[in-house]
Amino acid sequence: MILFLILCALGGYLAGSIPFGLVLCYLAGYGDIRKIGSHNIGATNVLRTGNKWLALLTVILDALKAGLAAFAAYKLSPELYFDGQTAGLKDLASLIAGTFGVLGHNFPIWLKFKGGKGVASAFGFILLTQPYVALIALGIWLTMAFTFRYSSLSALTAAAAMPLIAWFMCPPIYAVFYSALALLVIIRHHANIARLLKGEESKISFKKK
Repeated sequence: MILFLILCALGGYLAGSIPFGLVLCYLAGYGDIRKIGSHNIGATNVLRTGNKWLALLTVILDALKAGLAAFAAYKLSPELYFDGQTAGLKDLASLIAGTFGVLGHNFPIWLKFKGGKGVASAFGFILLTQPYVALIALGIWLTMAFTFRYSSLSALTAAAAMPLIAWFMCPPIYAVFYSALALLVIIRHHANIARLLKGEESKISFKKK
């Protein structure tokens, strides 16, 4: 069982490490996305190229890599319950694979462990494991994004609300993993928090830079 969980973690990490934003921008002729805007490989920085469809595709692929890692681990796991009712090997394997998928996006081995901030990957992971929780978080993100037009503020607000949502709506084992990811998202946005406090954070824009 331990070996299987280690393989789930490794598989999730390698899947999450695929830098879709970087790859797509190279293929589309924009060059290295890390040289513009926030120097990030995520969809928000891809949007700064002015290509909203490329940014959308980046969001989808970044969400899918962690989500599908969690889904695959769940399907491949044997039925084995730890307490006879709520938590089983399938749940644990799925949570480990998805969490490491998000970690892979944040710290990809191919880019010297300098990746994105994990918002889309965390969303995809939660969507595939607890859809209602993910949709509530998405609603919070959209509300903040359309109101204030700060992607970082939207992500931070959704992440801050995530532990409360998870503990009310999920089995404890899911809430623990989701809360840890929410904390990671907040930590990864430390530079954005500083810019928000100084009034220097860039707003969401569809105009070409």
